[in-house]
Amino acid sequence: MTIVFTDRLSHQDRLQPTSTLSLTAEERTQISLRGYSDQGLPIALKLARGTILQEGDWLRASTGELIQVLAKKESVLTITSLFPLALLQAAYHLGSRRIALEMTTTHLRILLDNRIRQLLEHRGLTITEDIAPFQPETHI
Repeated sequence: MTIVFTDRLSHQDRLQPTSTLSLTAEERTQISLRGYSDQGLPIALKLARGTILQEGDWLRASTGELIQVLAKKESVLTITSLFPLALLQAAYHLGSRRIALEMTTTHLRILLDNRIRQLLEHRGLTITEDIAPFQPETHI
């Protein structure tokens, strides 16, 4: 039987998840989704319009079950530089191209894209190909 999750809860730090659901950045923007939990349980998401899930969010089914959302590892490019201004400029140019972008104080991260990789390398940035959770900035 498929468990249908309809409610997003605020972070429930004191709870221990009985199930987890690893989703890509794209999947975390979908309000309707069918699949399997990380433990192999059939699940469905039917969330309110505009819901964007983040790592650590909790979902509740009408039957009371809870599941915790995790960011699935994806093929990404991690962008670094010795010069903070160079990272800022890269973020500006990536944003103007509407590229999903994760920003931290030490690096930027985008989904693997060799065309963009070449553009960034041309700007003198250090690019590393990784498999890592991708948590881009979102409009909330």
